[in-house]
Amino acid sequence: MIASKIALAIVSTAIAICPVRAESGLASFYSGGRTASGEVTGPAGLTAAHRTLPFGTKVVVTNLRSGKTVVVRITDRGPYGRGRIIDVSRAAALELGMIDSGTTMVSIVRQQNADTPTSVGEAWLKAVQLLDPPR
Repeated sequence: MIASKIALAIVSTAIAICPVRAESGLASFYSGGRTASGEVTGPAGLTAAHRTLPFGTKVVVTNLRSGKTVVVRITDRGPYGRGRIIDVSRAAALELGMIDSGTTMVSIVRQQNADTPTSVGEAWLKAVQLLDPPR
């Protein structure tokens, strides 16, 4: 039990000292279906597929041509198309204005979670609290 809490503390520290991740590249869209996370998504949800971001991560996707943005939640792995960095749901593609073109250049920025420590000190404080829960 303590070993798992120490491991969580180490992971939290690693997250805290990593900068907010930003990428730019080509995006495409898909209609939904069964995802790698086990969810079944439809075209109406604001979801996306990314190769490495953890499931449940929220990212801000910005269409670099139009400036339109949307927040999506990572629920799947991919894209597998050459040169693409993210696949967004049809609803997200509508928000981004990319339905007609099928693909567009985007930037994606991981949204800061309120539960994610923002400094190493905050991460260690959270870890200590996990190791010594209130009684």
